[in-house]
Amino acid sequence: MKSTLTVAAFAASASAALYNISPDNHTCVLQPQYLSCSAKANPKTVDTCCTETFGGLLLATQFWDTWADKELPENTWTLHGLWPDFCNGSYTQYCDLSRQYDPVPSPNTTNGLPNGTFVPAYNGSNIGTFVEKLGRYDLLAWMNKYWISQTGPNADFWGHEFSKHATCFSTFDIPCYGPNYQQHEEVVDFFETTIGYYKKFPTFQWLQQYGITPSNSTQYNFIDIQDALSAQHGAVPYLGCSGPRYNETTAGRNSRTNDTGRTVLSEVWYNMHVLGRPQDYHYVPVDSPAISGCSNATGAIWYYEQTAADASPVHWNITSNVTTYEY
Repeated sequence: MKSTLTVAAFAASASAALYNISPDNHTCVLQPQYLSCSAKANPKTVDTCCTETFGGLLLATQFWDTWADKELPENTWTLHGLWPDFCNGSYTQYCDLSRQYDPVPSPNTTNGLPNGTFVPAYNGSNIGTFVEKLGRYDLLAWMNKYWISQTGPNADFWGHEFSKHATCFSTFDIPCYGPNYQQHEEVVDFFETTIGYYKKFPTFQWLQQYGITPSNSTQYNFIDIQDALSAQHGAVPYLGCSGPRYNETTAGRNSRTNDTGRTVLSEVWYNMHVLGRPQDYHYVPVDSPAISGCSNATGAIWYYEQTAADASPVHWNITSNVTTYEY
């Protein structure tokens, strides 16, 4: 699991803007734009609304779900989120508790530790209603098809992603939207931006080009999956696996291996630095600093086919073998 880190700019109460800035004069086309995580992306010298300065290592994350309690879209991975990690790969979360819309905060403190600021559960109208009130019904329909929670209401999942991650971007801070800010417009902006990055990384089609397709009978090499996605993305992504450990499988026991990596492909993270605002989609791919927990054994990785809606997974025990990641 990735480590968390609290920085000085993050208010102790986690209930204010990341930086003490005015809502005036953030016309980014007039401002110099710098690459996040570069020396010039300094919040003391740049407009933090126009250059991402708080979480400069972005992760566009996706799930491969083989089942859900709702219909899964065919021939595509589903959207997980857009995360603003610090440049060293650590991260913080729930950076503005005045914009906490997560019914079940996970973790329930801002640093994930008992000494962190408590994150109260949200019990108001779900975050999907914010999209409705702004008249973005087409956006909402798309999200309900491709940005889905494996179990439970989709809107609860979106509320989690926004509250935990979006509030830790300097460029989605409320003052950035100017004196005529309309309530929750940054929520829609974040959702649109996240979808934009999801569309830039068509994982299913990229793997398909290399002959890697979902199968309940054929297993793959981890390195082949990683190499295929690296060639398309331009940098090495993080691959997440769940399911049994390889040394717990029949093949692993027969080989007497010490490989304890997981064997069911379930997640991918594409890492990047951004030039200026994430909303403008100018980015530089970078290798993931996270180490995959997938098995490296030859032919160890299952990339299972999807099952029907409401079906339970049949290949492995989801409760006992899941690896925990940052969500």
